[in-house]
Amino acid sequence: MATAASTGTSPAPAVRPSRLQTYLELVRFSHTIFALPFAVMAALIAIRWGGDPALDWTSPVGAIRGTLGILLCMVTARTAAMAFNRLVDRTIDAANPRTAARHLPRGDVSVGEVLLLVVVSSAAFIASTLLFLPNWLPLVLSVPVLAWLLGYSYAKRFTALAHLWLGAALGFAPVAAWIALRGQTLAHDPADVLPAAILGLAVMLWVAGFDIIYACQDATFDAAHGLQSIPARLGVPRALRLAKWLHVATIFLLAALPLAVPQLGWIYWIALAAIVALLVWEHALVKADDLSRVNQAFFSANALIGLVLLAAIAADLWL
Repeated sequence: MATAASTGTSPAPAVRPSRLQTYLELVRFSHTIFALPFAVMAALIAIRWGGDPALDWTSPVGAIRGTLGILLCMVTARTAAMAFNRLVDRTIDAANPRTAARHLPRGDVSVGEVLLLVVVSSAAFIASTLLFLPNWLPLVLSVPVLAWLLGYSYAKRFTALAHLWLGAALGFAPVAAWIALRGQTLAHDPADVLPAAILGLAVMLWVAGFDIIYACQDATFDAAHGLQSIPARLGVPRALRLAKWLHVATIFLLAALPLAVPQLGWIYWIALAAIVALLVWEHALVKADDLSRVNQAFFSANALIGLVLLAAIAADLWL
């Protein structure tokens, strides 16, 4: 077989990713799919209930403004949090064989670039709450929410409950979308947030469960380097059992959602059955003595869960 050397030709140069592509890979932009559907489904319920009186959803301008505000807040807050995580964890990532090829340890981006990305994304998040959302609550809450999101990066240095911290960070998505669209109503009736609170708690436990599964890959490394995680603290077998129970609790919470949103009907229940099947499949893929399919469980099953639930809620509420 002829090779480049034998034919006297030079091998084709490797295609270097664009700077934008590098930044998107740095913050795992594709993982936005985990939280974004829950923000959208909370927004759909809020709009179905009338939305915020200050936002005219019957006009194209009002609908575009509110939708754009929610999307911008989600994307910019998540980008700031992920970039900050990569920045804070760069020395840990460099020491861990599983993460040593990430962009900062590999030198594909500089510390200054990532820090600038954190600052710009954080400013864009706060600006989005001011410019696109119709009530004052998102702006007031933007800094505390951002502090919680960025603070997660330090959590595993002092608590094994970092998985729940991450879960709460993603669980903010439906609650924040609800507050953005029904803030004025919420100010007079705090119980109005119940549907979003159920969704938010379900997201928190679901994310904490699959983050525990993912962290099983680093149980030995974390224990050796003094990092806190459930697998490092309890061992992989017990951690996987805890993840299962967290996902059982997630299903019970999602089953309670129709009590708060009576418009949800048979389409929602079919979707919930599908989600149960996806979670059973996820846990079947991962064994305490075989973690080779963790990535398949993490990405394939979890990416579908939010999309399935979003489609069902949209169908039940709007078709």
